Amino acid sequence: MASRDEDAMGHRLFRMADADLRDQIELLEAHIEDLAETIERCRKLILVSKVAMAAGAILLAAVTLGAFASSPLPLILAITGILGGVVVLGSNTTTADAARADLKAAEARRAELIGMIELQVVGGRFGLH
Repeated sequence: MASRDEDAMGHRLFRMADADLRDQIELLEAHIEDLAETIERCRKLILVSKVAMAAGAILLAAVTLGAFASSPLPLILAITGILGGVVVLGSNTTTADAARADLKAAEARRAELIGMIELQVVGGRFGLH
């Protein structure tokens, strides 16, 4: 547990342990923000991949029903949309799941570190000490 000293004028001085804890908390908070951004980016890419798969499926159905003349391009686009969407969906789902697990661990560690800081009531206009 962190401890305090007082200087010659009675001001409370915090030992380095509290400063180190605060630095660690600050680093964790930056990491938490990065993880939240990663999760949001993955969410957007997952949405785009679902749209690509749906568009590919619609295009494939149109090709199957003969909506396009004998051009192979619509079939290639349909298959590319479906397969590309599956790959992007799987990759970003995995990344988002890992980021959520890391986020949960980082938040728990931050709470643990905050609990280790020796908190004090600071006097103010109500005269609390």
